[in-house]
Amino acid sequence: MDRISSENPAVETLRATVARHGARRKRVDLREDSLPEGEVVRLVIDGTTYHARVEGGFADGPHLSGAYDTPDMAREGSGTNRLDEWLDAAERPVGSSVLVDVIEPEFAYGLREPGTEVVYEAVEKPKASLANIARELEER
Repeated sequence: MDRISSENPAVETLRATVARHGARRKRVDLREDSLPEGEVVRLVIDGTTYHARVEGGFADGPHLSGAYDTPDMAREGSGTNRLDEWLDAAERPVGSSVLVDVIEPEFAYGLREPGTEVVYEAVEKPKASLANIARELEER
């Protein structure tokens, strides 16, 4: 499988900010509207692929408040929140920066600390017909 570095010019990197989300949780706020709000995307953290729903609200820009093991868990916000785990382990406090790499627009992203280089497996967004079949199978 092909691999691509976060330092490759083909990988767009977005700067994001860690923000408070509720009483104890954190989220990643994005400054750009480059992530598809309401969609579940792949999110690679420390070499593991999770699933995250891109959230947004009337006053809020796009943000990620969780990363989960399956697309269904991401939609429901159920199960272990891997984003919280990573932010705590990486010691990223509220107000600090993180980087979001665009591996495949509207499909796959990577999360890393500033100053670090990561190598991702190159992925392509499935064709619409295949994505629809997969979604139908997940809903059953």
